[in-house]
Amino acid sequence: MQLSIGDLARATGAKVPTIRYYEQIGLLAAPPRTEGGQRRYGRAEIERLNFIRHARELGFEIEAIRELLAMTGKPQASCHEADSIALSHLAEVEARIEKLTALRDELSRMISECSHGRICDCRIIEVLADHGQCAADHPH
Repeated sequence: MQLSIGDLARATGAKVPTIRYYEQIGLLAAPPRTEGGQRRYGRAEIERLNFIRHARELGFEIEAIRELLAMTGKPQASCHEADSIALSHLAEVEARIEKLTALRDELSRMISECSHGRICDCRIIEVLADHGQCAADHPH
């Protein structure tokens, strides 16, 4: 199977500029080219690009994906490093969830305390103007 970059994009749902970017940063190897200079991709590139896209959808950073891809070349090695990467990412996700939960709670509180009257009496405007009126700590 020999796919053009456009065919690879359609087969994986990736955009052509994204595929070129992944090649540029070394996540995808530069493919062979035809005599006319067109890139040609096969099954291995489809699988690798699907791996990268799925990892990105799960929020993994490029460097973590690079490390995970390198591990796929050593199928008999321990998966301890992969576990560590996933656990670290999970901790980051949980921290973001905590921050988002605090933000949601603060916004809900601000809205519920608003009398829905005039701007001069608006609780939302008051709280936004004075961080000290926030019930929860969140980044400034």
